[in-house]
Amino acid sequence: MEATPEDFSQAKSQLGTLKTDPGNQVKLKIYALFKQATQGPCNTPKPGMLDFVNKAKWDAWSSLGSLRPEEARQQYVDLISSLVASENPIQAAPTAAGGAPAFQTIVFSTKDNISTIRLNRPEKKNAITMQMYNEIIKALELAGKDDSVLTVFTGTGDYYCSGNDLNNFTHIPKDGIEQMAKDAGKLLKAFVSAFIDFPKPLVAVVNGPAVGVSVTVLSLFDLVYATERATFHTPFSQLGQSPEGCSSYTFPRLMGPAKASEVLLFNKKLTATEACRLGLVTEVFPDGSFQAEVWARLRAYAKLPRNSLALSRQLVRQVDKERLHQVNASEVARLEERWQSDECMNAIMSFFQAKSKL
Repeated sequence: MEATPEDFSQAKSQLGTLKTDPGNQVKLKIYALFKQATQGPCNTPKPGMLDFVNKAKWDAWSSLGSLRPEEARQQYVDLISSLVASENPIQAAPTAAGGAPAFQTIVFSTKDNISTIRLNRPEKKNAITMQMYNEIIKALELAGKDDSVLTVFTGTGDYYCSGNDLNNFTHIPKDGIEQMAKDAGKLLKAFVSAFIDFPKPLVAVVNGPAVGVSVTVLSLFDLVYATERATFHTPFSQLGQSPEGCSSYTFPRLMGPAKASEVLLFNKKLTATEACRLGLVTEVFPDGSFQAEVWARLRAYAKLPRNSLALSRQLVRQVDKERLHQVNASEVARLEERWQSDECMNAIMSFFQAKSKL
């Protein structure tokens, strides 16, 4: 069901209540969706090259192409709602008997038999912090036990997920780097295991670029729908690290060893079309109609018999389940070594030095 004019008006009012600046990219998206919803496709002359602000606004609006105003209105409402929810985590938290935890880095919701886990740090391109890892694990646990038929992962803003927040590596405990590596390894192992053991159909709605662990775990999903502007990048060797998310096992099976090596060893960034051709993505959609097409399909899937879907999914996945847990353990053990290496530390320091010069 599309957002009503009243929903749109309410979202516009809520925008003024935000206490945190969501970042320029998100603000441009909000502007573009508002213009598309109220005036239709971009119909004004392109500003001059030196009019940077208005040119950025024009580019954002123009990029929506022929997106229907009704769909732009829905996306506007969804985006504002997710931003408001991130500032009011208690309202955004799931409701469960005994009191469920309040989420601060994700938005968890259940509607139309679909549980949705939305990564919600748009100002940081949905980079995953230690807190977000724990919240995703808890949300998966809740989704696995509720009455929903399927569970959807997606991101707020222009990015699906930019991978690990490298600030995770700057908080060295007093016990030293070795303890940090062990703690991070334990958390990563639990995170990947939560996907391996999940009992229901999992769907990724990849709304923008995906990096690192957000890419590798996609092979543990049942469906991966991507917008045409999504990219898929696993720059592990650039950061002195190694693959995770069971990708050292699943990617060669999906893509063949040579293509998997290109992606996992040599940092090849895949377009959505390339990722689809290699079997990582199920289907690619035009950006302008992405949300409308995907969610219409998901709502139809959610009307299928719940137990039949869950049991069928478990049959398909159980053959590899034990092997996936073994791979997960091996990958984490290797990463714990890499995190303590000079190569990894130097690569991360170089990343922050380059970032500080921007």
